[in-house]
Amino acid sequence: MLPSQIKIGIIGGGQLGKMLIEAGQPYNIHYNILETENAPAGSIANHQIIGSLMDSEKIKELANISDVLTFEIEHINVEVLLELEKAGKKIIPSPKILQIIQDKGLQKQFFIDNNIPSSAFVLAENKNEFVSKMNLLNGEKIAVKLRKGGYDGKGVFLSSKKEIQEGVLNQAFDAPCVLEAFIENATEISIIVARHTDGSTSVFPTVEMEFNTQSNLVEFLFSPAQISETIAQKCESVALDCIQKLGGVGLFAVELFVDENQNVFVNEIAPRPHNSGHHTIECCYTSQYEQLNRILLGMPLGSTKLIQPAAMINLIGFEGIEGNYEITGLDTILKIEGVYIHLYNKAVTKPNRKMGHITIMGENIETVKERASLVKRHIGMILK
Repeated sequence: MLPSQIKIGIIGGGQLGKMLIEAGQPYNIHYNILETENAPAGSIANHQIIGSLMDSEKIKELANISDVLTFEIEHINVEVLLELEKAGKKIIPSPKILQIIQDKGLQKQFFIDNNIPSSAFVLAENKNEFVSKMNLLNGEKIAVKLRKGGYDGKGVFLSSKKEIQEGVLNQAFDAPCVLEAFIENATEISIIVARHTDGSTSVFPTVEMEFNTQSNLVEFLFSPAQISETIAQKCESVALDCIQKLGGVGLFAVELFVDENQNVFVNEIAPRPHNSGHHTIECCYTSQYEQLNRILLGMPLGSTKLIQPAAMINLIGFEGIEGNYEITGLDTILKIEGVYIHLYNKAVTKPNRKMGHITIMGENIETVKERASLVKRHIGMILK
């Protein structure tokens, strides 16, 4: 069957869905999406069903008009997907994996059960349990994560035991949470793994991430990561092991910590294209989005080799600015060699909302960092 004859259904129509569709346009692939109105992917999808990602009837409607289903966000109705998969619907990745990923407690337990290195943790049902449970962890600093519902930096709180005893956690965290031992001075690495239905795999080059301490969003990344070849290979091996033990088919981002002693720990897994792989659109022979399309269509995996070193800057809504907006500094930025701007078709900006990203390429990582620094100095946002 030709790619153009296969209809892909995407649950979600945000920027990840938009870029997945853009990657498939050279093949003339037909895409159906389910999303609320004014979705970034809505203007380029072949067909959109308007509705909630939790609406079982809308998901079934999407399944009925699509040959294969995928998703671009974790927070969707997994129960109906399990039902559809059991009835024979092709869903990539499997909702059985999504069921584990949706719950950070189940995800951490999966790591323990499968001998995957990860930071020490305890589970707490509510804030009343935090004080007694957190004292089971070594160290003064801990990471508090909602087991369900966290996304784009929300649902994560870094704190000290002393602050938690003094009641700094807001009401949102009075719910089932994972309390994790904090790994001091860690380098944060992302590895994107593709695994085909035939069991073949490919791994994208290492990515080093820097997070905004206020929003917990990726603010800046570069690839390849500035780690030794030995540690890079160890990260790749651990990431592959995760996905093979999950039995995963599809595209997965494995986030890792490398500590001061060069130990590698798995932080979290995302079963979809990931913010840390946006640069692959320009910088790799096959982008993360094309790779997922190849898996959905049953085509061979493509080369993930890096064409040039790269950086990526998230264009995030500024504090104190909400409403219709303009991006400033583009005239200067677009004169810089190796700069590519992606805007997500979002009409309104809000603080910490992902509005786009900028990829910067260069012949070496030093050049890339110089250009990225220049971009960061000039990019801005104002209200119209």
